[in-house]
Amino acid sequence: MRELLADRMRIAFVALGSVLVLFVAWPLLRTVIASTPASLWETILDDEVRDSILLTFGASLAATAIAFVSGVPLAYLLARVDFPGKRLVEGVIDVPVVVPHSAAGIALLMAFGRRTLLGQAFGLLDIRFVSAVPGIIIAMLFVSLSFLVNASREGFEAVEPRLERVARTLGASPWRAFWSVSFPLAWRSILTGMVMMWARGLSEFGAVVILAYHPMVAPVLLYERFESFGLDYSRPVATLMILICLVTFVALRATAKSRREGGPWVA
Repeated sequence: MRELLADRMRIAFVALGSVLVLFVAWPLLRTVIASTPASLWETILDDEVRDSILLTFGASLAATAIAFVSGVPLAYLLARVDFPGKRLVEGVIDVPVVVPHSAAGIALLMAFGRRTLLGQAFGLLDIRFVSAVPGIIIAMLFVSLSFLVNASREGFEAVEPRLERVARTLGASPWRAFWSVSFPLAWRSILTGMVMMWARGLSEFGAVVILAYHPMVAPVLLYERFESFGLDYSRPVATLMILICLVTFVALRATAKSRREGGPWVA
């Protein structure tokens, strides 16, 4: 009887879960099916499309690298240290997740625009943010950094502080204890956060379009072609992005699974 009830429960869960899977899969599949191989090939040969896709992937990767350098130490502090204003810092890190991304773009423009203090200071170094690649990078960084910081913090919180203390009693310096104990044990969560942040950056539109419309990343190019030329001209670009992202994340999951079976440094 229990097995029968369990089977019925699984069937019900499969039915309910399938609704959500189909809700996501069908629009993507419909878009891919509607694009002919000829139109896809023409899109692949389009220099503007290729450049925008490479820029999108590169800028998101750069934003993730910047967040890794600063975000992992911040995550460690949030996991290990109680300090005045800690809840405020956590709230600030979480704000980009909930604020409208167009509002984030305006906020970044107010902070890094050409006439602002920071904009002029970076201008002395010949670094521009408005309508420039650095602007794309900081827009992606702003809207997605919370994924990396929060995932890394959870990873460090799962590591027993006692293990660090043992390493210290054996003569390890704080740096050595961090790199040899805490970081490897939290690496799975850190890598998950990096992948989530990178993926979020790939799809960013609202903040980027306000701060750095040009050079165009793939979401902005897709929007411009849809607005200017309609669905038929924009659909192959959408299909190409869907296929690239699908292949990329299937490969990432396959790699994560193989690493999970091979050792502790896994995603």
